[in-house]
Amino acid sequence: MSSHAFADRLRSNAIRRRFRDPELRAVLWLGLLTIVLTVLAAAQTGWLQVVPVAVLTVPLLLGAVLLGPRTLSWFVVFVMVMIVVAASQVTLSDRDAAAIGVHFLLGAIVLSVAMRRTYLGVGGLNDELMLLDLTHKLDQGAIPPMPPGWLADSAVLPAGGTRFTGDFVVAAREADRLEIVVVDVSGKGERAGTRALQLSGAFGGLLGAVPPAEFLPAANRYLLRQDWQEGFATAVYLSIDLTNGAYEIRSAGHPPALLRRAATGRWEEAESNGPVLGLIDDVEFDACEGVLGVGDMVMLYTDGVVEARGVDLERGIGNLVATADHLAVTGRGGGARRLLEGLSASSDDRALVAVGRR
Repeated sequence: MSSHAFADRLRSNAIRRRFRDPELRAVLWLGLLTIVLTVLAAAQTGWLQVVPVAVLTVPLLLGAVLLGPRTLSWFVVFVMVMIVVAASQVTLSDRDAAAIGVHFLLGAIVLSVAMRRTYLGVGGLNDELMLLDLTHKLDQGAIPPMPPGWLADSAVLPAGGTRFTGDFVVAAREADRLEIVVVDVSGKGERAGTRALQLSGAFGGLLGAVPPAEFLPAANRYLLRQDWQEGFATAVYLSIDLTNGAYEIRSAGHPPALLRRAATGRWEEAESNGPVLGLIDDVEFDACEGVLGVGDMVMLYTDGVVEARGVDLERGIGNLVATADHLAVTGRGGGARRLLEGLSASSDDRALVAVGRR
């Protein structure tokens, strides 16, 4: 193959790849839609009536959803130029001028949104779907499959119905050992959600990589290195030997884990204390150790589950165990989520994990 033929083939492949770009196809279709709607509106109602301006709002808003910031900026300019060129051909009434002014204001708002998306690194619909997928994975808690004789379930409910949450669950199973950490990042909603995304990845890398006694100290050092303003977090960590039920629970400024003993049917608090993560270095985290027997269960949760306006911690824990007694957390069919939804509504993020032996 000659060098010219090879170069032509490369250019041809590049063009084909370019036209397979979803954003390029989107902007071409939107440009065509803008032209068609403009022609139809001008032919039926006259260019500067209210209907044409309203019609051009449709491709403008579609562009805000489908296009990345750079392409969207040029598309907004394209729509505005079409309006200006057409407006220069006729005498404008006050109503026409007002309608055009509103349309330009809408274009400015769309451009402002595009610049904000650039700052956030969200370049269009595909990037937004990727971000949504990340928050969905954070919400799921990712409890690994359990061996016969064990059950586990988890749920995370963001505050205010948003997709972002400062509470998250990370779990890992290595051979016969299960490790779970439930974390509550300072703040709530979108502000805490970005930090939670970063911490969930870091903590997930620590699970199984360090001994149980070293997990919270390592997590604490990681937060200190971030040097975040108000960047602290509380956490409760659980390690279980799935062969004999031996467990260790360690807490970092977190509400106490709850243990239910099948022999008595009563819930008890796990005595484990430690400081909040991300504030001071060289700290120790006391362990609560024991054995889960058949029918026993351990429950980890964040403060949003038990704290609410006008409700103290002890009463909140009482409400939680009462609801848990009336709604079995079986590890099937979303028992943990139903438990959270059965509690009083909270303005804080909420997360809960239950692990039991059967």
